[in-house]
Amino acid sequence: MILVYVDHDRGVLDELSLQAVAAARGLDTDVQAVMVGADAVTAAARLGEFGVTTTHVAVDPRITDYAPMATGRAVAQMARQMSPAAVLAVGSPRGNEVLAHASAIVDEPFAADCTAITLGDGVSHVTRNRWAGNVLEDARVHAPMLIASTALHAFAVDPVTGSGPAAVVEFAPELADADLAVRIVDRVGGGGGGVSLAEAKVVVSGGRGVGEGGFGPLEELAALLGGAVGCSRVVTSAGWRPHAEQVGQTGTKVAPDLYIAVGISGATQHIAGCKNAKTMIAINTDPDATIMSFADYAVIGDAATVMPALVDAVRAAKS
Repeated sequence: MILVYVDHDRGVLDELSLQAVAAARGLDTDVQAVMVGADAVTAAARLGEFGVTTTHVAVDPRITDYAPMATGRAVAQMARQMSPAAVLAVGSPRGNEVLAHASAIVDEPFAADCTAITLGDGVSHVTRNRWAGNVLEDARVHAPMLIASTALHAFAVDPVTGSGPAAVVEFAPELADADLAVRIVDRVGGGGGGVSLAEAKVVVSGGRGVGEGGFGPLEELAALLGGAVGCSRVVTSAGWRPHAEQVGQTGTKVAPDLYIAVGISGATQHIAGCKNAKTMIAINTDPDATIMSFADYAVIGDAATVMPALVDAVRAAKS
């Protein structure tokens, strides 16, 4: 049996977590999930569509939003109780954080960002991303129970035809007050609707070359294409855009159908976050910029001139 930690945001299923479920299905036909928080109950049954037989939901009145240590404790509790062959989660910031806590609690090693997993009797083999995905490491993990996160977009999500809803079983996690020392207690500002950066099929991303006040056309284009706006690290460091929009090794890793990089030079850390895009268009005044070697199409020109023209063209094509 494989146990998968599945994340959610106030009852809304984290679609990225389904990638870990897909990886689990490749290891065993018996896939069960663990979710945390009473709000998770609304999404728990839906996991049956993706091959999960049972979803165990940890419910505690003190958990009203994301609490990493408490979540790790709940995952560790289920792992000890069920003794799965492996405990998986997607390699998102939350997924890695929760499994890091869980592995420390059960005192077993944790292999992060795996692109391939082969289970063995006490020794499992994994291939995982290192150095921002520029190196693939083959490693052996000596542990009776493998704890691992899957690299983002390494496993394709594939619904199971004819499957019914997953059984939902609630349980009370054994928590100490210290487990709740770090938690989200309130949310203010920002937040808006629209597609999330990690799940967007189209991402329009800006860098230093866009300028502090030049993101208007990028926002317009993203809206026209039903996508999301991203940016480079230097943009967030300058305070032009929020960190939530940063694409890269220390931001969000994306794999859209179309990635439009505007005024971005192409630092290794940024490429690590967007190299899985199916098609990349780069708009830059420098024809020798690093990102040009990764782009499928290149537009040599000033963003201040190119972007308004592109927005007008797309708007005309849609009208």
